[in-house]
Amino acid sequence: MANRPLRICSSLSIIPFSTPFSTLFYTPLLRFTFPIAPPKPDIGAVQEVKEIEQKEQVPAKLPPMEEAHIDALEEILGHKFSDRYLVEEAMTHGSAYYPLKGEMSYERLEFMGDAVLTFGVASEVFFTYPNLAPGPMTRLRAANVDKEKLARIAVAHGLHRYLRHKAPQLESQINQFVDDLDNYPIHSNGLLDPPKVLADIVESLLGAVYVDTNKCYETVWKIFMRLSRPFITIETLGKHPVTELHELCQKLHNELKFNDKKWAENLTVDVLLNGKVIGSATYGPKKDICHNRAAKVALDRLKELLSNGKLEIFLKDNT
Repeated sequence: MANRPLRICSSLSIIPFSTPFSTLFYTPLLRFTFPIAPPKPDIGAVQEVKEIEQKEQVPAKLPPMEEAHIDALEEILGHKFSDRYLVEEAMTHGSAYYPLKGEMSYERLEFMGDAVLTFGVASEVFFTYPNLAPGPMTRLRAANVDKEKLARIAVAHGLHRYLRHKAPQLESQINQFVDDLDNYPIHSNGLLDPPKVLADIVESLLGAVYVDTNKCYETVWKIFMRLSRPFITIETLGKHPVTELHELCQKLHNELKFNDKKWAENLTVDVLLNGKVIGSATYGPKKDICHNRAAKVALDRLKELLSNGKLEIFLKDNT
């Protein structure tokens, strides 16, 4: 009887365990590996990965800026640079290296120039108008350092001609801005949409001068005041169209409302006066510009109706 299980296993061609059954639960499982051929590499994908890694890790280098261009910028600024490389850095847009990663751009110098310029204009406004309230001081400071004002400086002195970039739409945007300047000799108060890069290079060049002169604020400020003429004063500072429209409607006790209509490509803003459309504008790139332009159309229309004594007729009959 003792050998009966062995005989049964033998008859069934089963090989019995020689290890006691109680130890089976503590025996680690055997792992079997089979030789599997690795997949063939995708040569195109490997090359693409290598190119991406190269773009991310190896900065591209641009040829040196032409000496004649640096000379021209020094003449515009009225400053001879001890470190002329600062001029190259101040005039290099990030797109100049496309499609590779750039080694440097004007962004750091722009950061410095923006800080120095904001302080300078705030100081000028504060001491020029000792009795001016904070609200008008803020508006006056903003008008002299905002994107439009600085873009006007860049265009007026031809700074943009020396910008190193590969942004395909930039030239057409600058040309459009230059054409629109004729309609607003001093400032448009939010109606124009200048390319940001124009303001950036003014700030970056001022930052470059600040660094080159070992933080000489007076030199930077003299350059800016000369380039920025005419400096916007409290007398030449116009009102923002949205602000002026709100003030006029409050005075007339009329209800004002802006109605946005989003389209596939452009944004249309209607201005409603007591529920009647009195002005409208369509502009795609920026919502605030569209609002400002719609307010200007409505403001001009409202002033026309008031001067002709036809506002009540408009509010009553317009549908």
